[in-house]
Amino acid sequence: MRIRYSRWTEHAETAEHHLRRLLRSFAFLLLQTNGDAEEALELLRITWQNSPAATTLTMDQFIDFVRAQGYLQQNAQGQLEPTAKALQLLRMQALEEIFRSLRKSDLGLHETVHSGQGVEWLPETRPYSFGDQPSLIDATETLTNALLRTPDIATFQLHYDDVRVHETEHLTSCATVVLLDVSHSMVLYGEDRMTPAKLVALALAELIRTRYPKDTLEVVIFGDEARRISVADIPFVTAGPFHTNTRDGLRLARAILRRCQDANKQIFMLTDGKPSAIFDEAGRLYKNAFGLDPRIVAKTLDEAVACRRDGIVISTFMLARDPYLVNFVEELTRVNRGRAFYCGLRRLGETVFVDYILNRRKTFRM
Repeated sequence: MRIRYSRWTEHAETAEHHLRRLLRSFAFLLLQTNGDAEEALELLRITWQNSPAATTLTMDQFIDFVRAQGYLQQNAQGQLEPTAKALQLLRMQALEEIFRSLRKSDLGLHETVHSGQGVEWLPETRPYSFGDQPSLIDATETLTNALLRTPDIATFQLHYDDVRVHETEHLTSCATVVLLDVSHSMVLYGEDRMTPAKLVALALAELIRTRYPKDTLEVVIFGDEARRISVADIPFVTAGPFHTNTRDGLRLARAILRRCQDANKQIFMLTDGKPSAIFDEAGRLYKNAFGLDPRIVAKTLDEAVACRRDGIVISTFMLARDPYLVNFVEELTRVNRGRAFYCGLRRLGETVFVDYILNRRKTFRM
């Protein structure tokens, strides 16, 4: 049998690379269609003809491959739906996508400015205390202390007071609530703001699961009212015909964080709109979509102050830059002593991740 080899091209993609690229595209479409596998496959089918893999692979073969890999399954109605493995793929690819845009210098570990229980040695040492790990002993300084006390090697003895141990960098724990706006404005004006927001939430969940397993992450969505959801539900979140009840979102996030014992407690609020609804004293929804209603704004700011008193920092990531919205966010940031970022959609993931990792380096003082 004769084998023909084509000319080698340095930057040419193999069939495996084509398949990986298609799988990445499918995962993104799955997120954009709120977990609707049938719709995601239909959108992929439309662009299939322009795909380099179309010459070696049919769409049906790709579907068979995805099913064989365990990313899709058939439900009772005979429709394809994503599996738990597919949701894990979404989180992993979201994390890779955001990390690809980060510089290495942006990312740190878990260190803070405080010494304490940790794993990384600091140059400073201190006297040994009962319970210190033997691996932390500074042999050089310990022996130096002993020799200074007893210069004669014949009478050399190591005393308890001679032993010095390294200080270590203190590793903080962090509890975070991602507060995700699902009001109608998130899909208005032909701009999809929901998909990037969900992408960031998924990536943050995967980061914490793999690198900071002792941290806590909760997700709360808010429109007319706030509701807690699981990480597994993030891909299926949709923006609805809702107003923006920011106060209810902050209230639920605060209630969740008050039950956490972590050193750092923070809220990451991803929103593009002004608060336009609150629940009144009777539990009825009061709403006003025109301008900034003083009654709604005042109650929302009261909740931001309550978060500050509970030691909860609010980081607001604004997806719009209308002057009157900026003024509101600046006021909310001032009363909470939090942070505000006007990052747009392209740099949303990068901004959220850098802020999250930097926040783990210190214990908040409010």
